[in-house]
Amino acid sequence: MEALALQSPIDSVPAAESVSVSDAAQAAAGDVRAFEALYRTHLPRVHSLVRRMTAGRDADELTQDVFVRLWQKLGTFRGDSSFTTWLHRLAVNVVIERFRTDQVRRARMHDGEDIFEMLAGPAQARDLGMDFEGALEKLPDGARKIFVLHDVEGYKHHEIATLLAISAGTSKAQLHRARMMLRKHLGPRTGRPGAR
Repeated sequence: MEALALQSPIDSVPAAESVSVSDAAQAAAGDVRAFEALYRTHLPRVHSLVRRMTAGRDADELTQDVFVRLWQKLGTFRGDSSFTTWLHRLAVNVVIERFRTDQVRRARMHDGEDIFEMLAGPAQARDLGMDFEGALEKLPDGARKIFVLHDVEGYKHHEIATLLAISAGTSKAQLHRARMMLRKHLGPRTGRPGAR
């Protein structure tokens, strides 16, 4: 029975990281099996990141793009940071590149306060628990990217500004906009500690 016990993801990180570094070196030398091991190990986290940054649109395609780029760039991994951190940054860059070249998505970015009127409030009969993923998908691309990078992934405003080629002030404004839209969509905080 002990062999069937699930291992905590946190407990498995050091072991997975050492395997990833070893597999990365072998894959960079052309070992396809080592690359397959990297793919299987990191696919869930990369797909989750891509899905959140894109609200699910083209997430499978973009995830595959990340791994194609990984295959192309493996030789540039120097080991200055953990492989997982390096891959995460590569994934973020692939998604950002897609946003920059996709005119349809860029056209969805709005300025002005009328953006707050675009989100419908929650239905009254519905459980107002947390339809966070649904609310996240309704955010405009710019606000969603910054919200995910800052509040979910932990990037600082100056890092986001560098990644997206915007000012730190724009990052802060978009984050505020995203938070306000999420509050409006998720509704009142009734039934939660500290709610009014």
